[in-house]
Amino acid sequence: MGVDPGLTRCGVGVVDGAPGRPPVLVEAGVIRTPADADLPLRLLAIETELEQWVARHRPEVIAVERVFSQHNTMTVIGTAQAAGVTMLVAARHKLPVHQHTPSEVKAAITGSGRADKAQIGLMVTRVLKLAEAPKPADAADAVALAICHLWRGAGQARVAAALDQARRLQGRRGA
Repeated sequence: MGVDPGLTRCGVGVVDGAPGRPPVLVEAGVIRTPADADLPLRLLAIETELEQWVARHRPEVIAVERVFSQHNTMTVIGTAQAAGVTMLVAARHKLPVHQHTPSEVKAAITGSGRADKAQIGLMVTRVLKLAEAPKPADAADAVALAICHLWRGAGQARVAAALDQARRLQGRRGA
């Protein structure tokens, strides 16, 4: 499950797949909260809906966009708060969380870390063999996060497991 965090629009996308087989879109959508609502209520609404997504789809992992510094500090704070709620939901369900930077996701999906939202939507459509991109763009971004993790995360997990095994073997030899 991929989550493109945001307070007004929090994109969520679920894909099914494994290394060596093409990903399939399960569901994509957006959690919306009113901009004029109190912040705690907005965070609660995001948490409640993310819980529903997790209960409905039972993901194995949650990939969330790593918050990066933008020019608008208030936007970055809201994005970080929504990302924190996402990580809380994942922890509650004992799901691993992996963060990917926007440029990492763009590069994985389009081949360019500087791709715009239209290019991301186009490539998500092609990769998943859809008639059109998930709408709105926040949903397509969340799906792109899920695909990015599916493609990159599996390799990263194998490397981490191999390193862990090597450390354990090293520890046995030293004992």
